[in-house]
Amino acid sequence: MPLRTADFDYALPPDRIAQHPAEPRDAARLLVLRRDHDALEHRVVRDLPELLAPGDLLVVNDTRVRRARLRGTLADTGGAAELLLLELVDGGAWLALGRPHRRLRHGRVIDLDGATARIADRGPDGTLLVVLDPPDAYRTRGEMPLPPYIHERPADPERYQTVYARDEGSAAAPTAGLHFTPELLSRLRSAGVETAACTLHVGLDTFRPVTEDDPEQHRMHSEWYELPEATAAAVTAARARGGRVVAVGTTVVRVLEAAGGLASGAGRTRLYIRPGYRFRAVDGLLTNFHLPRTTLLMLVSAFAGRERVLEAYAEAVRESYRFYSFGDAMLIL
Repeated sequence: MPLRTADFDYALPPDRIAQHPAEPRDAARLLVLRRDHDALEHRVVRDLPELLAPGDLLVVNDTRVRRARLRGTLADTGGAAELLLLELVDGGAWLALGRPHRRLRHGRVIDLDGATARIADRGPDGTLLVVLDPPDAYRTRGEMPLPPYIHERPADPERYQTVYARDEGSAAAPTAGLHFTPELLSRLRSAGVETAACTLHVGLDTFRPVTEDDPEQHRMHSEWYELPEATAAAVTAARARGGRVVAVGTTVVRVLEAAGGLASGAGRTRLYIRPGYRFRAVDGLLTNFHLPRTTLLMLVSAFAGRERVLEAYAEAVRESYRFYSFGDAMLIL
């Protein structure tokens, strides 16, 4: 029987949603699922050098989150309005989400305290096309775009960035990477585990739930990615020496699988991974616990099996793991 979107649902008590990150970063708990073993292991992220092997390759996403959330007032009525900038498109306009959506019609202007945002168009998928004046207003007026289920803003905005974030362009953090510290990366290198980087700028589909009953009907938005030549060469070398390629996050899985793990270059991907997908480039996955009915949970289910993943999630709930962006992690080998 074909899978339905409801097959990727699960119950989560609200108090399991992490409101702040672990301190230090690598103190987060780590649930280890081995595809050739039934038992789960309960560890912490700083145990990664013991869980990986010399010759393995960790691939991270070095995207940097922009200050993409803008709060202001409608210029004509004074009513509150909010935008989430997703990406810059042709002509200097921004693809964005906004609320209250019904009031954000073509031509309306949002006052951003000395800057403005004009609604240039509305898409059928709920997105907006927004023109900022000045064009870089988000740098001084924008806030870190924490997910709506996080109600406590961290004192340091850099806690919603990875320690290796480099290339600004994301509307959300690649959260599996939030657990790494410079010291942990150094210990991994000392243990013979190599690290390489790629880039995927996180956009709408990384955090949007699937609303169709049939997941086959869901259509992904494209996201920009780059697989550097050095990283493609590192993947090839790891495979040649018998090492595993371990993706840090679902965004890295999408880059490596879109590129076949071997072909360097840049482009856009709509790759939609769900059960039945045959993986070509990734042998292991470090990932956070994801929201129900999302393409992220479908990707993880494709990698480790839907029933095993949902069983692991149920175990994580019983053991009081912390979920979502600032939550704990899972390692699938």
